[in-house]
Amino acid sequence: MNNQMFCFQCQETAGCKGCTVSGVCGKKPDVAAMQDLLVYVTKGLSAVTTRLRAEGKPVSPEVNHLVTLNLFTTITNANFDRASIMESVQKTLSLKQRLLAELSDASGLPEAATWAAPASSFDAKAATVGVLSTENEDIRSLRELITYGLKGLAAYSKHANALLQDDEEVDAFLQKALSQTLDDSLGVEELVALTLETGKYGVAGMALLDKANTQAYGNPEVTSVDIGVRKNPGILISGHDLRDLEMLLEQTAGTGVDVYTHSEMLPAHYYPAFKKYPHFAGNYGNAWWKQKEEFQKFNGPILMTTNCVVPPAASYVDRLWTTGATGMPGCKHIPGAYGEKKDFSAIIAQARTCPPPTELETGSITGGFAHEQVFALADQVVDAVKSGAIRKFVVMAGCDGRQKSRAYYTEFAEKLPKDVVILTAGCAKYKYNKLDLGDIGGIPRVLDAGQCNDSYSLALIALKLQEIFGLEDINDLPLAFNIAWYEQKAVIVLLALLSLGVKNIHLGPTLPAFLSPNVANMLVKTFGITGIGTVDEDLKLFFGEA
Repeated sequence: MNNQMFCFQCQETAGCKGCTVSGVCGKKPDVAAMQDLLVYVTKGLSAVTTRLRAEGKPVSPEVNHLVTLNLFTTITNANFDRASIMESVQKTLSLKQRLLAELSDASGLPEAATWAAPASSFDAKAATVGVLSTENEDIRSLRELITYGLKGLAAYSKHANALLQDDEEVDAFLQKALSQTLDDSLGVEELVALTLETGKYGVAGMALLDKANTQAYGNPEVTSVDIGVRKNPGILISGHDLRDLEMLLEQTAGTGVDVYTHSEMLPAHYYPAFKKYPHFAGNYGNAWWKQKEEFQKFNGPILMTTNCVVPPAASYVDRLWTTGATGMPGCKHIPGAYGEKKDFSAIIAQARTCPPPTELETGSITGGFAHEQVFALADQVVDAVKSGAIRKFVVMAGCDGRQKSRAYYTEFAEKLPKDVVILTAGCAKYKYNKLDLGDIGGIPRVLDAGQCNDSYSLALIALKLQEIFGLEDINDLPLAFNIAWYEQKAVIVLLALLSLGVKNIHLGPTLPAFLSPNVANMLVKTFGITGIGTVDEDLKLFFGEA
């Protein structure tokens, strides 16, 4: 087995092949090893829970939550704290041993389900269970594609769980699929089927999160968000967890501390429930990859609630806080389990000693075009399509990143024909959401549905348009897909779209390194997935013009 670090789960992996010395994200080999081991023991736990269900025995929500939290911990840019990851491994092993004792028949379980050892053996074991432990390139590719999709599904489930929403069917599938990635009897055909089934449950997981968010905070509405600063000290909250934001807003009320969103937390401003807080100031900065520059200038503390953490510069390491699945050595962590009220008093106290944020920009940006808001505009949208005022929609959802090649998406938005509307969700929008692209008959040419977590809205909008226009095939809509990806939540969104029958998706700025040539060819042949070309080439392909 290969004992060298090997990770290729994100778009920026070294050379579009794999990180082998240190992660481009900043992850070190010893952290990568513990993440590999955490995934392995979580698959083993899932094999046990799957057997328990087959015996008709219940699996508790606490067990389900641990599986999703473990997977979320290993998503790119979430947790860099080796010690906390080792604690998760030990907790998982202890739980697994307890559940094994509940089985009537433990025969035939994979080795991951029965392995147990002291922490002193963790590194040696991790060296044998990483990505390269699957020798067949195509089997490896499909196993990793499924695993990364399940990591994305786990992230959606974890956010819903934080709002006390669960779906046992989704959890049972997630664990069954994890355990099946250990099954050497499954060949390419079976793993392709499991990949598509993962997409189906991705839709269910996104529906669960949409329900959790909208029941708790209302349906997003069109909102203009200030991007300037105020004169009070502030706390900057980043990531995706709306429950963390709610608790922070409650606890900062009346303290003289303002709360600003960053990157993927921007769409929180669209929810009615958060508008009652006068100290909910606005959005500060841009996408996740600019945080080293922008966090220094914020001056106050920053709370990272989920992935999108970049190892901090020394100038603000004492002001960076983590919670939930995130972790960073040298940074303070705020604990709190599902349903518990977290104590943010320490970060609030620090904020009150800090100067106000340094202004980066002024003005505002508009968003809030989730499914219910777009449905309310349906007649106006349909009329614009029928009259020819809107020729086409292009979905430009997904992730932003630091590579210069991502300037493609800014140029693509700028050069789009004036009768084309962008549908977006995720931090990919930061490539163009501050451009003056105008509107079409009062309909903005950038319709922002929210976080990457809100990609479900884009699927619902497409399905609603298909219904309104009476089309049998979703691919007959005046709709193109030009999606930017970075990490594993984008993978589950892609698989969800494939499960809905969407074809001819353009994916960039590069195709995933974890797709073997044969698997990539299968996706091209079956679903028409392609990489991006030049802006002018793709404009001509999508719209017949450059």
